[in-house]
Amino acid sequence: MKLSRRQWLKSAGILSGTTLLTGAQASHLLTAKEVKEFNPRKLSVPIRLGSNENPYGPSEKMRKAMVDSFDLGCRYPWAYNADLREKIAQKEGVPSDHIVLVAGSTEGLKITGITYAGPGDEIISGLPTFLSLMNYAETWGASINWVPLNKEYDYDLEEIEKRISSKTKLVFLCNPNNPTGKLLPAKNVMDFCESVSNKTMLFSDEAYYDYIEDPTYPSMVELVKKGKNVIVSKTLSKVYGLAGIRLGYLVARPDIAEKLSERIVANTNMMAIEAGKAALEDESFYKFSLDKNLECRKMIENTLDQLSLRYLPSQANFVFFHAKRDVSALANEFLKKGIIIGRPFPPLDEWCRISTGTVEEVQLFNQAAIEIFG
Repeated sequence: MKLSRRQWLKSAGILSGTTLLTGAQASHLLTAKEVKEFNPRKLSVPIRLGSNENPYGPSEKMRKAMVDSFDLGCRYPWAYNADLREKIAQKEGVPSDHIVLVAGSTEGLKITGITYAGPGDEIISGLPTFLSLMNYAETWGASINWVPLNKEYDYDLEEIEKRISSKTKLVFLCNPNNPTGKLLPAKNVMDFCESVSNKTMLFSDEAYYDYIEDPTYPSMVELVKKGKNVIVSKTLSKVYGLAGIRLGYLVARPDIAEKLSERIVANTNMMAIEAGKAALEDESFYKFSLDKNLECRKMIENTLDQLSLRYLPSQANFVFFHAKRDVSALANEFLKKGIIIGRPFPPLDEWCRISTGTVEEVQLFNQAAIEIFG
């Protein structure tokens, strides 16, 4: 159901004058000029704040690149992906034979799972985290050794390393972690990954790496450069706004990259290739997305502070907060107000993950949260 301009403004409390948003939230209300010019092109009900998408993408440059590539839609993509692989390689500081293009990082996760863990093999991972790699490997006969997050809601790196045995074919790390949004201390994670890579394969899921605010924070690509048993996953779904286009990549030593390439199922399509090339050159949209994400994340955090609801420090495009109630039931409450929130992440069933949408969408979430929790 699409909202008309006036319906949206009324639901946001901007025309009614009865909005509950105060303090820090009030500074984000639209000005009279913005109200007049507001175009709710992307604002529909229910509002999607449960999938960690970037609602501002794709950028105009990416859209133009895709449209301009329509004539190549009749061609198979593998003859055209060399330029994209080279651009990614330059971005990551490795030769292009270290790059594996995948149809969204989820494909990279899944093919890694079945490449390194079959029947009788084991993968070790923290819980909760992003599950695609483990779930897919488990379907094909692997077992998962789950290690609960520690009391700070971080990966328990010491316990994970203790559990490595001859059965362990891969250790999975998501950093920043999904759903917590937390980032591990740089030295700790670097030492851990290097140590683990001497014993088994280490997979570092860095889907949210672009959102890390510390420009000196290391990617585990640095260990790939050293020839370690490390695979790094990255995506253009998040900050670049290409979730629906399906484009990600793995970074690994050439022999590992070749092995993974043999398991690719979907192949990257022509539209994704051209969108990806344009995305990597669109620095203004990249910065815009980061700025908007930070603005919206702080809006959410300000409202949670107002409601005295604890949340974890996020370095991603979502916030994980303690709702103090079952998230499945809470999801129904928010859905009645036209908002989709994150699913439950067992065993943290009373914690809720909220993605950063547009400023207007976050205003509506804040309004709903105040009505539900206030």
